[in-house]
This record gives sequence, structure tokens and C-alpha cells, in this order.
Amino acid sequence: MKLDRFDRRLLNLVQDDADQTAERLAEQVALSPSAIQRRLRRLREAGVIQRHAAVLDPRQVGKPTFFLVSLQVERERPELLAQLRRWLADCTQVQQAFYVTGEADFVLVVATPDTEAFDALMLRLVAENPNVRRFTTNVALSLVKRGLAIAVAEDADD
Repeated sequence: MKLDRFDRRLLNLVQDDADQTAERLAEQVALSPSAIQRRLRRLREAGVIQRHAAVLDPRQVGKPTFFLVSLQVERERPELLAQLRRWLADCTQVQQAFYVTGEADFVLVVATPDTEAFDALMLRLVAENPNVRRFTTNVALSLVKRGLAIAVAEDADD
């Protein structure tokens, strides 16, 4: 799907706050509210906008501990990677999972209530995924920035 400058501006705005009204978005994009609604519908139907999600304040929901985990696998056979990817996708504590280059094969963002829950989760991960060779963990000491937005260049050629 080809995105024009209005689409890119609109995408940046709804990534910041998807609850904005079409009228408020129209003021910022310089289009009519009906044009905004049509564009948003087209972007959803094309799969550019996949879903809307709420970003929660960790302090208000039990103050979970965040862990950054680097996983190495034994073998990168497609069926073994697919099994691990399904496991990670189904695990609610795994908030983000990236297949990466470098020493690690996957980098995960994991949130659990405490270190004991994290330890139990990692024991389960290794027991249920024998292709995991090893993992290293960093504990997040504080949250500096959190977001799910993707930079959409607004000045790209149309």
C-alpha cells in the first residue's frame, strides 16, 4: 500500500493516541473528519493498522519487574524455530520478542511480578523448549522510555 504524507502524519498521530476523535485528528492533519475516517478505515483494512492497544502504567497494576532476555538456540531448523516462536507468542509474560542477528537469536522483553516468577517462567521455557541452548538476563532498573510507535517518515516522497 502506498502511503501519502497525510497517511503518514495520521499514522504518527494515532500511534501516540488512538483515542483522538476524527475532528481532533482532522485539525492536525488538515483534512476533513470524514476524510480522516475513510483513511483510518482503509489503513485498517489494508493491515497497516493491525490493532489498538492500551498502554498501562506499571505502577498502577502491581509494579511488575521487567527483564531483557537474550536467548540462544542450539539449531536454527525451521520447525524448531517455529515451535519456539509459538511458545513465545502464547506466553503472556513475554511482552515483546525479536528474532535478531548477533550472538543471541532472540531478544525478549519479559514482565513478571517478581524474580521468583521470572525464574519459574525461565525454567518452564527451557523445559518445554529443549532447543534453547542458553539465555542471559538483564533486569530493568528503571523505565526511561516505553512506546510501541514506529517512526513513519512524514517527508517521504509521495
